[in-house]
Amino acid sequence: MHLKSILMAPARAARFTARLRGCESGLAFVEFALSLPVLTTLVLVGLETANLAMAHLRVSNIAMLASDNASRVRDSIDEGDVTELLTGAKMTGDSIGFRNHGRIILSSIEPNTAGTNGASTGQWIRWQRCDGAKVVSSSYGTQGTGQNNASLQAVGPAGNQIAASAGTAIMLVEVVYDYQPLVSNAIFGARTIRYESAFNVRQRTNQAITNVNSITPKSCNTYAP
Repeated sequence: MHLKSILMAPARAARFTARLRGCESGLAFVEFALSLPVLTTLVLVGLETANLAMAHLRVSNIAMLASDNASRVRDSIDEGDVTELLTGAKMTGDSIGFRNHGRIILSSIEPNTAGTNGASTGQWIRWQRCDGAKVVSSSYGTQGTGQNNASLQAVGPAGNQIAASAGTAIMLVEVVYDYQPLVSNAIFGARTIRYESAFNVRQRTNQAITNVNSITPKSCNTYAP
């Protein structure tokens, strides 16, 4: 019996090998295990792409809504109006952490009176207000830029300058935001999103900013959420 078992062992081994070779019971699991890293990567990249697109949309909306709202203030504009619209802009970006990682800069660009006999020959930033914790300055200059410069026909960086028509002003908003990833910065790298928007004022003849209620202005020297 012992000898018979020994002689039949190769045949049994051959049959077992054949059954093993034809067995597909674990094939789906193996394929899933092999494809899981690829699927996981695609899902994470997709989520991060959607999050980045949403951040761009949100920052763009903040810039457009803030400049549009500032231009719609009638008669005259007050520090209270500016504080209200900047606060509203920050609230719009709460879903992306804008308060702590972004900055909104509102500038009033107007013709100056640096020419002979007070003629409006140049451009200047009459006033400027900021909000948000990100440390960044305006690309167009600080408050007072161009006030006494009759030859400054437009303010801003080369190739992206802006000028207001006589008797009016432009509400320029710059929004800068350090992108906060949903998954990791390793996917797209560290990114800073920047959008600008500008609207001419409507039905406002007095472009000076008032402070009827003596509130603390949103100074561009302060960086806070």
